This record gives sequence, structure tokens and C-alpha cells, in this order.
Amino acid sequence: MTQIARAAGVPVPVVSKVLNGRSDVSPPVREAITARLREAGYTVADPGPAPASSGLVDLVVPGVEGTWANVVLTGVQDTLSRTGQDVVVVVARQDEPERHDWVQRLVQRGSKDAILALVTPAPAQDRRLAAAGIQLVALDPHQPLSNGTPTIGATNWTGGRQAAEHLLALGHTRIAVIGGVPHHRYSQARIDGFRSVFAAYGLPDDPDLVRHGNWTREGAARETAALLDLPQPPTAVFACSDHMALGVFDAAAERGLRIPHDLSVTGFDDLPEGRWLSPALTTVRQPVREMAGLATDTLLRLRAGEPLQSARVELETRLIERGSTMRR
Repeated sequence: MTQIARAAGVPVPVVSKVLNGRSDVSPPVREAITARLREAGYTVADPGPAPASSGLVDLVVPGVEGTWANVVLTGVQDTLSRTGQDVVVVVARQDEPERHDWVQRLVQRGSKDAILALVTPAPAQDRRLAAAGIQLVALDPHQPLSNGTPTIGATNWTGGRQAAEHLLALGHTRIAVIGGVPHHRYSQARIDGFRSVFAAYGLPDDPDLVRHGNWTREGAARETAALLDLPQPPTAVFACSDHMALGVFDAAAERGLRIPHDLSVTGFDDLPEGRWLSPALTTVRQPVREMAGLATDTLLRLRAGEPLQSARVELETRLIERGSTMRR
């Protein structure tokens, strides 16, 4: 193997991959190694079809904590159950070295396509995915993806507007909004839709009432505490995710405030934990399960060579009124 590697000008592990029929070797390198191996009397294994074409669908997620990932997984599996295929969960961990990151794991398994859920490839990862010929379908990417990647999302701007209209209809005029990570486009869309209502009604738009909790419960609790310390604290808070709404509840409890009597709270997602709260959370429902199912169906259609009517599809949001909001 050392002699073959030296003759082909490649590391020894690359020769081992070709000998074992691994698919994560570029065609020119494979051909060069194969020629040297045959000269030495070896028979080289065919790498065979990629796993992606043999009944597996890769779902790439940023983590598996909480119920959001479970709802997405359920939506993917619902669609695959009708086709006899299975899902493989790939976790895109932060700060992974390139040799072990989620892109490399897809390439090494010979995957030809994948669903990305709340995962946006970095430019270098995007180039590696393109070089490997891996087709993507994205579920709510943080930023727009290149090469016309099909994306499935929700009407985030409309959802933000629905939250604001609900709270204004209850008589609240000093309403705060806690967004996620500032550069995430669906977070900004929810904030923009929320603030558009104030402009439409000619109400003052106070920048002190716009905060960012970075999608964490702790961050939302911290920002809620800061809001409650203002000379004129808000009477209602719109958290741009149900998970952050839990942090709003935490901060209110820390101050001895009663929800909704002292502070009305609206979330966004309609995840199970919002229904477990007491009082149950008023929220904007985005159909996460249906979105995941549509992303899976889109990927299966691409595999079959079927054309898509649109590269971007948004499913409708709607407000679900429960006990965490009340009239002023």
C-alpha cells in the first residue's frame, strides 16, 4: 500500500479507501490509484450505489434537545413511512473540525442528498457539498442558500404581525418583542412583521422594547428582566419562539408577576412545552411537522427527477389563543 500510494502521489489511507470500495474519493484520484493497483495485480471493489439511493434520507439538525427536533423528525418520518425508507439524523455541532464535520460525514457515507433543518452551510462547506454533488433541501435556513436550493419555511412576517394585532386588540400599547439571533432572517422577519402593525396604526415604535434572546431560555429571561427594569415597562411581551417564552415566564416569576394579569406573553412555534405551561401559552403556530414533511417530499421528488413549481414554499401561520394573554 505504501508503494502504491507513493506511485500515485496520495496518502496511504486513500489507497485503503479505494481497496475497500469507499465512495469518498474523487474520480480522478480513484482512477490513478486503480491503475496502479491493477498493475500490481489487485482487484478493486466497486464502490456501489450511495446509501442515499438505497432507502435512507439524511436529516441534518443543529441539535436534538427540546421538542422542536422531535417534531421535525416526526414530520420527516411520516412522509418516509409511506415509501418504506428511513431517516438518518446527522447533528451539525458547532466548531467541528473540517475532517469530522457534518459535511465530511455525509461525503464519507456517499450521501447524494440531505434535508437541512435550521442549518446553513458556511461558504467552505457549501463548496465541498457542491463538489460532492450533494443535493440539499433546506427547512428554514438562517440565511439564503446558494444555487437555488429549495427551501421550506413559514410566513414569519405574517406571524409577527398576527402576534402584534392580537395584543393590540387586547388593549396593550406598550409591547416588547424578543427576537432570536439578530442575523437570522426568520427572526428579523417576525420582528419586522410585529413592528409593521405599530406603523400601520400610527403608534410609537420604541427601540428599547426590541431585544434579542439568541433563541435561548436564559437569554430571553435576561432580556425580560431588563425590560421590566425600564421606567415604563411593557405590559406584554412577544417572544419569537416558544422556547424563549419560557424565559419570559421565568423572569416574571422571579419578580413575583402573574401571567397574564401583570404581563401578557405570546410565543411563536406552538411546541408542546407551550401547552404544558400554566397558564398555557398563547402562540403563533408554524406548522413545523407539515414543513418537515413537505421538505422530505421535495427531496424525494428531486430524486425522481421531477420539476418543482417553486424553489421557496411558505406554509401559513395562525395565532392560537390560550391563557397567557388577557385584556388590559
